[in-house]
Formats: sequence, C-alpha cells, structure tokens
Amino acid sequence: MTASASARTSDELIQAEAPVLAHNYHPLPVVVSRAEGAWVEDVEGRRYLDMLAGYSALNFGHRHPALIEAAHRQLDRLTLTSRAFHHDRLAGFAERLAALTGQDMVLPMNTGAEAVESGIKVARKWAYEVKGVPADQATIVVAADNFHGRTTTIVGFSTDETARAGFGPFTPGFRVVPYDDLTALEAAVDETTAAVLIEPIQGEAGVVVPGDGYLRGVRELTRRAGCLFVADEIQSGLGRTGRTLAVDHEDVTPDVVLLGKALGGGIVPVSAVVGSRDVLGVLRPGEHGSTFGGNPLAAAVGAAVVELLETGEFQRRAAALGGVLREGLTALAGRGVVGFRARGLWAGVDVDPAIGTGREISERLMGEGVLVKDTHGSTIRLAPPLTITETELRSALAALEKVLAG
Repeated sequence: MTASASARTSDELIQAEAPVLAHNYHPLPVVVSRAEGAWVEDVEGRRYLDMLAGYSALNFGHRHPALIEAAHRQLDRLTLTSRAFHHDRLAGFAERLAALTGQDMVLPMNTGAEAVESGIKVARKWAYEVKGVPADQATIVVAADNFHGRTTTIVGFSTDETARAGFGPFTPGFRVVPYDDLTALEAAVDETTAAVLIEPIQGEAGVVVPGDGYLRGVRELTRRAGCLFVADEIQSGLGRTGRTLAVDHEDVTPDVVLLGKALGGGIVPVSAVVGSRDVLGVLRPGEHGSTFGGNPLAAAVGAAVVELLETGEFQRRAAALGGVLREGLTALAGRGVVGFRARGLWAGVDVDPAIGTGREISERLMGEGVLVKDTHGSTIRLAPPLTITETELRSALAALEKVLAG
C-alpha cells in the first residue's frame, strides 16, 4: 500500500515524484505542507521565509484572511456556471478591476499565458477591423529577453533557446527588438503593426528596469504610429513595484493591460485583459471564450484582491519596504553582489560567479531558512509577499549576507 503524503519524508516525496511527473521543473529540494503570511513549513516542520511569493502570485502572502474568507463564502454558494449563463459575482469584479486600472472593460481568463494569448488575439482583431491592416498581415513588436508564458505562440517570439528549442514551427507575425531601445522600436513599427507588447519590467530576465522615460516613449511612439501599447503586468502589477501597476511610475496608460498571478490571491488562477472600450469592443460572441474564465469563485477572490488594493496600503508597503530592500542590497555591493536592479519589493541580484551559481546561492539560502529562485547565470530574484514585515525582510538580507560571506 502506498504511504499517505503526510507519512512520507521530504526525501521520499521528492523521490516519488520522479517517475510520475513530467520533468519540466527543477524545484529546490523543499516539500511545503503548510503556509501562512510570509512563511512556509515543510513536512518535517522546518520553517522558511518565502522570498519568492509564487513569482508575485502570492503578493498578499499565503492564506490572507480576507481572501480565504471570500473563497470560503463563495465555495458555499456557487463555484462555476461557465459563461453560458450570467452569475452574480462577475459584474462587480469587472467594475472594480476596470476602475482600479483606469480602463473601461475586462476580459476575464485564467492563467497569465491565456491573458497574453487573448491580448494577441484582441490586438490582431483590432488591427484588421479598426486600423485596416490587410487580412493576415498584422505584426506585433516584442522585446528581446521577454517572458510572456509557455504556449507555442508565446515561446515562438522568445529569445530564450531553452524555451524555444524543440517546439517549432512557430506562429509568424512577431518582430523582436532590444528592450529599452526606443530607436530600434521605432524602426520596427510600420503600417502593419497591431501592437507593441512589452513587460514594463522584465521579470524572468532578472528584474530588468528600463531607463526613465522608456515607457512614456513607448506610449508616445505607439500613439503616433496608430498601434496599441499592450503592457504585460502579470508579474509587475498589482502592488509589486510600489504602485498599482508598474506603468504608473511614468503616469502611462496603455491601451491594454494584461494581469494575472496576484489577481488570484494565491488561491485560484485568475487573469484578465483590461483595456479601452474601443479595443476590447472588437470581440463578439463566439470569437473568444473560456469555460472557467470569470467563474464565480475566481470573481469572488479577484474582487477581494481588488478591494485590498483599493486602499493603497499594499502599494505604500511595497514602496516603503522597497527602500529597505534597496538599502540592504546596496550595502552588499562589492561584498558578493556585483549588481542589482530593484523597484518596490522586487529585485534581481547578480552574485559574483566565483561565489556560486544562482541555483547554488538559492540552495545555500534554503539552508538558512530563506527561499528564493535563481534565474540566468548567477542571478537570483527576490519578490517577497507585500505582507512581509521589516524585521522579516532584514532577516532575509542578513541570511544573504551570511551566504555571500561563505
């Protein structure tokens, strides 16, 4: 008889995964069984400070009471109808999300990749129906080193060969330019361009923050060229950077904003395309859909997430604690840290390769009770829940200092 999960050790559970799970991830060797706030606990009862927060999916921490309560209330009433029928939670969710983001309409989906795919479809439809691009000629300009998801269309315009290799042939219609380069962007835009799709801050690339004025430049360029500005805020949005959206730092309003991760409160997958009525209004019944998109449970949790953000409390926390994070990383510069990029409670930290790879640093931090995630080379990402305390954040920085000192 197979032992129950609770009866197995971490090592036993990790070994049990190998023959039955596709090997598309290489997780750190920790098996989480419980979590609350900024802390997780493994099956042996060891506690770790979560400095990744599910790539921003857990912006409000693990099991935030208001979000858990909203989910419990909805579970007792209604979980799914499909969009074949109306339900009583959808209008309120869409109204509040549109107001929070300064947009007109909402297209609810489930995962971030679905939001990106939906944004691509909407941009192309808009190009044909509104801009007048000839059929099947629409192009979308994207940035090198982007990360927008894992579907075949999306990896087709990735510049990461690990993501691309072995998955072709790829969807045509995309032009790749260097990130944070307005000259290259302008050269790539022409009469066939439906949209410019970028991350306001590139997450997977190592939390790459563009220079001041880049986002304003993208907005001005797309407006002049008569194409859409689509901002992928799936990781950067909903409080992470100290503002509701990362584009808010430059007072920019894109035509379309893609949201996900934190919108589900760490409970259910919730994503959305939010945009102007002129853009999202091109969709008609039957042209796009999702069985689970905007389901009652997702709408209830999503509305509770929006309610948390409406007060501005979490944006202010991220901005204030972001100062502590930046201060701590600045103090480590030249002492194992060779560079870092940060905005709000989000940082990419480049560690001296002589000290270790990003994976090795992550494993050593795990040994100190702190969980982070590596990205390329010797870079690690820090993205703690916005609920983290200053004391907890400083303890994580102290652990990083200890690991770097050897």
